[in-house]
Amino acid sequence: MRMSAYLFLLMLVLIGVISNNQSVIIASSVLLIIKAIGFGDQLFPTLASKGISWGVTIITIAVLVPIATGDIGFKELWNSIKGPVGIVAFASGMFVAIAAGQGVQLMRVDPVVTTALLAGTIIAVGFMKGIPVGPLVGAGIAALILGGYQVKEKWF
Repeated sequence: MRMSAYLFLLMLVLIGVISNNQSVIIASSVLLIIKAIGFGDQLFPTLASKGISWGVTIITIAVLVPIATGDIGFKELWNSIKGPVGIVAFASGMFVAIAAGQGVQLMRVDPVVTTALLAGTIIAVGFMKGIPVGPLVGAGIAALILGGYQVKEKWF
């Protein structure tokens, strides 16, 4: 059973190389190294429980850099949501953030969802030039489809 984890991670590294996806290569390689040097039992539980939060935090930092540099201020924010494109982008951002939040909850309570989302994400990232934020958004969409989320209750 332990050998299959190594083979799976090696397969993911290969998929990353074939598809030229650095995220998959780096993530799979780091996990493979952690496992190979024997620190998996100590690090994997922490990565599993806190990794999504750390990742979201890093993405949020990257998104907020233009505010920190002064490239985006209140004027630019206000101007960005005046037109139809900005309004749709604003609403989409809200929708995806709320859906992803519900997705995280669904992933916590149903391991089947997590496994299926992982498989879909690996295929999309590896072969379709996707970005591995898919599990959160995918879980949010799954939660909506499965009826685990009531838009009316959340927004009104």
